[in-house]
Amino acid sequence: MPDLPESEADKDASPDENDAERRRRRAQFLRDLAEARELRDRVQPRRAKTARLRHAMRMRTFRW
Repeated sequence: MPDLPESEADKDASPDENDAERRRRRAQFLRDLAEARELRDRVQPRRAKTARLRHAMRMRTFRW
């Protein structure tokens, strides 16, 4: 694409790289989030149990 300015050519050339990078960052974020939840559950078991019970109650009372 010689007629396009360099910045526009870069935008058109790398959406796959940006998408892949975004997915990689998102996957890392979700792994970190799950790890933080597991750590919190280990450190505060009573709060984790309460949260599980509350979530179960919400799911039981949810209407499809």
